[in-house]
Amino acid sequence: MPQTSNTFRRIVTGHDETGKAMVVSDAPPVHTQLIGGPGGPTFFEIWRTQHTPAIIHAQPGALDEEGLVLPPPKQGTRLRVIEFPPEGEEIRKLSGADAADKFRSMGDEKASTSAAGAPHPLMHRTQTIDYGIVLEGEITLVLDHDEVSLQAGDIVVQRGTNHAWANRSAHICRMAFILIDGQFADGLS
Repeated sequence: MPQTSNTFRRIVTGHDETGKAMVVSDAPPVHTQLIGGPGGPTFFEIWRTQHTPAIIHAQPGALDEEGLVLPPPKQGTRLRVIEFPPEGEEIRKLSGADAADKFRSMGDEKASTSAAGAPHPLMHRTQTIDYGIVLEGEITLVLDHDEVSLQAGDIVVQRGTNHAWANRSAHICRMAFILIDGQFADGLS
């Protein structure tokens, strides 16, 4: 059953030449990418910063990157929305090499931790703090030893742990993610 997506807007503010606040852009996200073909998630890249603290210019510079990049820039942040379609057999039967290919297409092959006996073939880990907000639908957060079912309005604070997302419902799940570059403490690498 094909799923349809409701378009949403990305509103970006800035400053005019006198320093007064203004809307710079009000349009759908510019960079959208389907990963893995039909049945894969759609990523909507919303925003990123290059540093923390983020430098606030009067007008935003060029924000588009070539292709999809999973993690935020070093010492930066990334905001994205992902639409997870219902998970089918094609996802559940992925091999470790297939999973690595999926993460390579997202610009971070090394994030893949897929291995025989893993709780999900798309297990991955990044050195980031991620705030995940379920906007609509439902999804399961799969961890090494736990699973948590999430619904619209639920928020996850993902702290560099090995995980995957599984949409076991019959409808698209839309989530917003704020990714913050991080570093593992000694003993966690």
